Amino acid sequence: MAGTLPAAPSAAAAADPQRLTVDLAASEGPVMLGANGALYGLSDDGVPSDAALAPLKVTSISQKPEGGAQHPNGDALTVSKSFFRNGGGEINVMMQDIYAKWPYEDLGIDDYLPKVDKIVKEVAADPNSDRFVYIPFNEPDQIWYKLGVADQAEYEVNRDRFFKDWKTVYQRIRAIDPDARIAGPNEAAYHTRLLRDFLAFAKRENVLPQVMTWHELGSGSLRDFQAHYDDYRSLEREAGIAPLKINIDEYANRRDLSVPGQLVQWVSMFERNKVYANAAYWDAAGNLSGHVVRQNIPNGGWWFFRWYAGLTGDTVKVTPPRANTIDTLQGLASLDTSRRQAQVLLGGTDGDSDVVVENVSRSLFGRTVTATVAEAAWSGYEGQHAAPRVLARTKVQVADDGTVTVPLRGLHKMSAYRVVLTPSGSGTPTAPAVPWSASYEAEDAAITGGQVYTQGTVSNANGYAASGTKDVGSLNTATSKVDFTVTVPRAGTYDLAILYGNQSGAPATQKLSVDGGAPVTVTYPSTENWTYRAKNDVRVELPAGTHVLTLAKGDAEVTLDRIDLTARTGEPSASYEATLADISGKPSYDYSSSAGTGTGALVLASGDKAVFDVYAPRDGYYTVVPQTSAAVKLGLHGETVTAAPGRPLRLYLVAGNNRVAVTAERAAVRSLDVSGDGSTSGTLSYEGASAALAGGARLVDSAHASAGSHIGWLGNSAESTAEFTVDAPTSGRYVLVVHYAHNDRRDNGHAYNTDIMSRTADITVGTAAPLKVTFKNTWSWDDYWTVGVPVDLKKGANKVTFGNASAWAPDIDRIELGRVVG
Repeated sequence: MAGTLPAAPSAAAAADPQRLTVDLAASEGPVMLGANGALYGLSDDGVPSDAALAPLKVTSISQKPEGGAQHPNGDALTVSKSFFRNGGGEINVMMQDIYAKWPYEDLGIDDYLPKVDKIVKEVAADPNSDRFVYIPFNEPDQIWYKLGVADQAEYEVNRDRFFKDWKTVYQRIRAIDPDARIAGPNEAAYHTRLLRDFLAFAKRENVLPQVMTWHELGSGSLRDFQAHYDDYRSLEREAGIAPLKINIDEYANRRDLSVPGQLVQWVSMFERNKVYANAAYWDAAGNLSGHVVRQNIPNGGWWFFRWYAGLTGDTVKVTPPRANTIDTLQGLASLDTSRRQAQVLLGGTDGDSDVVVENVSRSLFGRTVTATVAEAAWSGYEGQHAAPRVLARTKVQVADDGTVTVPLRGLHKMSAYRVVLTPSGSGTPTAPAVPWSASYEAEDAAITGGQVYTQGTVSNANGYAASGTKDVGSLNTATSKVDFTVTVPRAGTYDLAILYGNQSGAPATQKLSVDGGAPVTVTYPSTENWTYRAKNDVRVELPAGTHVLTLAKGDAEVTLDRIDLTARTGEPSASYEATLADISGKPSYDYSSSAGTGTGALVLASGDKAVFDVYAPRDGYYTVVPQTSAAVKLGLHGETVTAAPGRPLRLYLVAGNNRVAVTAERAAVRSLDVSGDGSTSGTLSYEGASAALAGGARLVDSAHASAGSHIGWLGNSAESTAEFTVDAPTSGRYVLVVHYAHNDRRDNGHAYNTDIMSRTADITVGTAAPLKVTFKNTWSWDDYWTVGVPVDLKKGANKVTFGNASAWAPDIDRIELGRVVG
């Protein structure tokens, strides 16, 4: 009889839970983290932010050559700076993206070769040239060569032309960069016929790629990829070729991106087969294919990839209920014998499941383990997601047959779940406080003056994801509204999360009322389009019982997908387990006690470091408490502060992810506990109107700016500047938070990408060297986002100057400054 974990709060259990089996004795080899890449995942140096990029340990990305005309940004050499400084692996250079049109204009190989020369010379001259991979052709089965045609004679003519050009370009690259790594043939879909011929030709002519690439872009890939992989490896054996590294350099559809429960299906099959993979670029560059909100804010998909990046040791065999089946429960798992940790990531289905972990070694784990279960939910492409909620944390006895069963009840199809097993030791883990919560689909509510639409299904895989595959749009008449009937267990404050889309090109509003009472205005920031889902968080006071929450038309038009109601039991808080933090050095893991978070302690000595990824819903001050056995040092925003065990610190966090480093001479660290809502008490705030403007920069009226105006026409010459005088109460390290907007775009005529552009500003503090800061497009000129920049101020007056001598800077609404240690 296996040990079992009490079920997490959920709907009624099904009669026969699905079973996902993990065999800790069946190693698949070291965790590779190959499937966390993205096509055009970076758009500029700083988009996404370092704090959003570094935790994911991205192994490969695909970008255009420098100066490529296909898109306005995402140049490989430009983004390589932030990619490599944040631990990135290698960059695929999509060489044909030098062309402007999609599909690429076919001007012949003689037109392409000079472009190849230019690209290779630039990459070869880069000091990190060995970390770039050349992809000479993109989707040649469709573009230029039509290699997917059914007629064999026509195929052979097209094939021979492609092979000739492949050899010519391959040799041209190698003539300039003899050590170049080249990838291909890079078909839009898997073709046995082409690959058999290609391998034979490439081997014979000595032009074999160093990396084999093709795309897996349909829902059918969740069913078919394993057969494609197995077939390809058999073709290599048939041709007498040693196994090549594989990169599936475009995968997944819009219905998958941002959705943890979908992503786990894709990532599990790639990691299991030890192939690299880059998620596709269907929308905007610079958000890691839909997993970073704005520049620095995690969504549910980001947290899934953060979990994936946290797998260490070896992956082990996972047997799902139905292998290679679209939209079913799938998973991946790891065992780290040095850390004595097993982790399971799973998702992709509704209902109930038992995770059965086999061969739980008593010599490694002991007779009991702590099982910790957490959920990463879908929050939309542009919807913020706090640290994943822990649903259960319980001591479980390892059964005589070496199994542990973890029951999961009421799974959500769009969510991913993480199960962590660690030795339990003495003491009792603190049961997580899981607040009451309920979700209500807009399509199931009472709709007036609106229409139900279907999105993101298996048959329409490139439709955008929507909760339950439906949403309510066309809420564009004066009487349009959606009435949600909700029932809450007790009177109190509830967090209301609204999944929405705003296609109006400016902030839009709706009127929220409870039981027909006085309405309040809900303001929705812009989204890329009406189906590019975001999340708006508001609060409501509700008596116990059943109520009608009405969202009625205000200014412009908003699409509604779902609302979530969660009981607010206090200020937001999260406990980040030290044993699951990123580490450097050689800390040890102490599981002698499972009290508190339950996963034991990380023992740091001199030279060791743990880095925690701490979420903040907004810029401001939070209470940070290190649960340690001795004093530690916390590093944040370039500031270091000594922290006593269990003593709260008031630290300034920026909206989204914050990397907090912990070091010590000798200390056992159990967790970093963070609470708060982002207090601005004690911060400095300066409106744009307070700045001294020069060189054409001027105040512009704006109804959506905090004081009714912003600084516009800033930059584009050395004389155009905005100078704030900041009065600092003490000298030290501050975070400068810039509230800004801009909507620069360049329409390259691409069929489906939204070619937004970033702006930069040079920020000079006193006599320090200017800092070049990148500001991502805010989807409209009237939506103000924030970017936090660590700066040093001296006590008293400080000049903070914004400018950009060569291009326009963003519009600036206001600035705030907070001392890192408040």
